[in-house]
Amino acid sequence: MAASTLVPLCPAADINPGTARMVTVGDLNLAVFNVGGQFFVTQNACTHGPGSLADGFMEGDQVECDFHGGRFHIPSGKPSAPPCTEGLQTWDVQLVDGQICIDPAAPRPVQNA
Repeated sequence: MAASTLVPLCPAADINPGTARMVTVGDLNLAVFNVGGQFFVTQNACTHGPGSLADGFMEGDQVECDFHGGRFHIPSGKPSAPPCTEGLQTWDVQLVDGQICIDPAAPRPVQNA
């Protein structure tokens, strides 16, 4: 089994609770969320349309896409309101020396509606 390769995305201090930031790593366009002091990383693109989830409206552990208003559960990536039915790609997050890090080659399984 290949060893995990963690990639830093951004300093944790740069993302306040209740906010998100878009980060690009290689060919991945990601959304990094701070939900009550816990960090989560999902794909940035909504699965229903061209919306940017980092620009969406966060309420608790949910994000609403700014394009059609579909919603997702941030920790799992599972869609929680129409028109979205396909889940988001998500990654496990590790904090290393104050940096939010993921292994881009190790996404978690997608959870659909």
